[in-house]
Amino acid sequence: MSKLQILHNPRCSKSRQTLQLLQDQGHSPEIVEYLKNPLSKSELNELQRMLGLENPIAMMRTKESEFAEFNLSKTESTHETLIKAMVQCPKLIERPIVIFNDKARIGRPPESVLEIL
Repeated sequence: MSKLQILHNPRCSKSRQTLQLLQDQGHSPEIVEYLKNPLSKSELNELQRMLGLENPIAMMRTKESEFAEFNLSKTESTHETLIKAMVQCPKLIERPIVIFNDKARIGRPPESVLEIL
């Protein structure tokens, strides 16, 4: 059996909605509170691969004040710089993210995670 996980922030309404959607569908995902347990560089690189993204910027919250505080750029920052910023400041990771069977989806909208189940 494959493990179903949700990278979850309980303070985020989209994250709560996505978790509820999974539970309503009869799933009991492992809840990973990534703000309390930050992901490593290798985990973020693997997550980017599972999401099918060419650039980690697509899995970042670019409107957070920390994005500017880290002097990040949507077009100029390197892959390594973006990943390092998400390790140092997990708040920059888009949420929620559901992981299942070597695939992942960002829950915006929440229903998009159903594509991988």
